[in-house]
Amino acid sequence: MSALFRTMALALLTVSAAPSVAADPESCPTLLKHTFARLQDEAPQSLCQHAGKVVLVVNTASYCGFTGQFDGLEKMYAKYQEQGLVVVGFPSNDFGSQDPGSNKEIADFCRLTYGVKFPMFAKSEVVGAGTNPLYRQLAAATGEKPKWNFHKYLIDRSGKKVSSFPSTTAPDSRSFVAAVEKALAERP
Repeated sequence: MSALFRTMALALLTVSAAPSVAADPESCPTLLKHTFARLQDEAPQSLCQHAGKVVLVVNTASYCGFTGQFDGLEKMYAKYQEQGLVVVGFPSNDFGSQDPGSNKEIADFCRLTYGVKFPMFAKSEVVGAGTNPLYRQLAAATGEKPKWNFHKYLIDRSGKKVSSFPSTTAPDSRSFVAAVEKALAERP
């Protein structure tokens, strides 16, 4: 039995030690060199796994007038995922205390109400003294901090060019879809 255990352990170590291009710190853009806890289980997840993709970063809230945008974000993710788009959500209680629940409550709400499958991270601050490091960098790169829930940042495949879109920009708006499609068509 111990020989079987050693073989399985060695196989597991070999798989986990295998190099990953997207997770390679050398090829990971500075903007994506962050690890956050996933919303549903709080397991750490590196944004470097999205290197080479177009990344749409959105601060979300469960009880906001813009909460219906979850539906459009999920549809956009489903439509463009194969072309290299990833949507990442960051729940925040920063604006109007519109996401007061626990991570589990938020995860359940997103999944059961809107069928959200795009990656969501644990609740964090997106403005103020406790702003998470990604949002600090995004605000510095664009000169724009979120003013409300569902502010969107679009990061190109190189991880260097960032565009900012206010909460009032719906995921299915013509101008926003055009910006996403343009970013997907560009190669680093």
